[in-house]
Amino acid sequence: MEKTLNPKKKGMLITFEGGEGSGKSTQIQILYDALKREGRSVFLTREPGGTKLGEKIRDVLLDRKNASITPLCETLLYMASRAQIVEEIIRPELEKGKIVLCDRWLDATVAYQGYGAGVNVKWIEQVGKMTTGFVRPTMSLFFDLPVADGLGRLRGKRALDRMEKKSVYFHQKVRNGFLAIARREPGRFRRIPLQESDTIDQVHAKVMNILRDIL
Repeated sequence: MEKTLNPKKKGMLITFEGGEGSGKSTQIQILYDALKREGRSVFLTREPGGTKLGEKIRDVLLDRKNASITPLCETLLYMASRAQIVEEIIRPELEKGKIVLCDRWLDATVAYQGYGAGVNVKWIEQVGKMTTGFVRPTMSLFFDLPVADGLGRLRGKRALDRMEKKSVYFHQKVRNGFLAIARREPGRFRRIPLQESDTIDQVHAKVMNILRDIL
C-alpha cells in the first residue's frame, strides 16, 4: 500500500546527482551549511549509505575487490540500501517538516545500472517505486560536467572505487541516462551545465538560483 506524508508538514526532499568528479557532494555540503546558517531545519544524508546497514552495503558496492558483482545483483543491493534509508531516516525526517538533502537517489540507479550497465530501466523504475515507499524528491539537481573532466579530477587524488574505475564509455552511457531523465522530467530533474573552469562559488550560485523558489 502507498504511504503518504502528513500534508500538514512542509518537509521536502532535494536530491543531488551527477557523474564521478562532478562536485555534487561538495555542493550538497555547502548547501547544507548555508541552510543551517539561515536557521533552516535541514538534514543531510547519502545513498547508498546513510544508515548502519546502508553503509555496510555501500562498502560492498564500492570495494574494488568485488569486481564480479553482476549488474542485477548490484541493482538490488542499491535498492536494499535505499529501502532502509527511506523508512529509517528520510520519511521520519520529512514527517518532522525538515528539508532533507540526499546525495544520490533512485535516478542514480536508473542512470548507472540501467543506462550504464543494461538492466531494464522500466523494471528499475517499478521496483524503485516500492523501494522508495513512493517518496519523491521535490527537486533533483544534475551536475553535468563533461565525463573526461570529471574523471580527470579523480586521477592521482586517491585510489578509485569500483564504480569510478569503470570505463569512460560506461560513464558516458551514465551521463546519457541522466540527460534522458532530464528530458523526461524537466520540472523535477534540473540539469546544471558545468565547465571545468567553474569555481565552487559559481556552481553554488547556480544551485541557489534553481532552488530559490522552492526554498
